[in-house]
Amino acid sequence: MSKPMIQSALHSLEPERRTVLLQLIRYALAGFAITLAVAASYWAITDFLHVDPMVSFTIVFLAFSVISYVTHGEFSFKGHGTRDQHHIRMGRFLAVNVLGYVINQGFIWVLVKQMGGPTWWPTIPMIFVTPLITFALHRRYVYS
Repeated sequence: MSKPMIQSALHSLEPERRTVLLQLIRYALAGFAITLAVAASYWAITDFLHVDPMVSFTIVFLAFSVISYVTHGEFSFKGHGTRDQHHIRMGRFLAVNVLGYVINQGFIWVLVKQMGGPTWWPTIPMIFVTPLITFALHRRYVYS
């Protein structure tokens, strides 16, 4: 699809739908890069440093939560919602990310700890399932 065709398609959408679509695209770009880095870091720490998978993911979660907060606030949801009361937004962001953390730890626990699968198995749902859940929550609850 050519750039003029994409622009024409975007302009034909209702303003709210266009806004959501653009946010979803920015979230997907930034989130995909962050998610790949999280999954790769988890796997590398687990396999190369021989750290327990659940501990490894905890380390990675703490490091990337800060990166994610700044990136999504300044890029993904730029211009969406109010920008005052940062302490409230940060608390909500933390709540959504903790939910994502719990979901991903569940994938690790089931796929690696219970099923005895390789440590890379949880990276699949980490990349394709958790971001869908957190996008909806970030948009509605954190950056609204």
